[in-house]
Amino acid sequence: MPKELDRIVLTADIEEEGLKAGDAGTIVHMYPGGDAFIVEFLSLDGDTIALVDVLPSQARPVTSRDITHARSVEVAV
Repeated sequence: MPKELDRIVLTADIEEEGLKAGDAGTIVHMYPGGDAFIVEFLSLDGDTIALVDVLPSQARPVTSRDITHARSVEVAV
């Protein structure tokens, strides 16, 4: 079971936030019962791109075989 501050990787797109499967983020809050969590996604220079509710079925833990991959996203102002 994931916990706060764990890194996760999306396994599904979250289109309304511009996030794609493979994007990595950090769990910043767990809802009671672990039914969902809030994940913060950052740009490589540390700016918050999105703060999103994520279901366990939409993510997996980061593994030692994962690498960082850069892509550009539009950020709402």
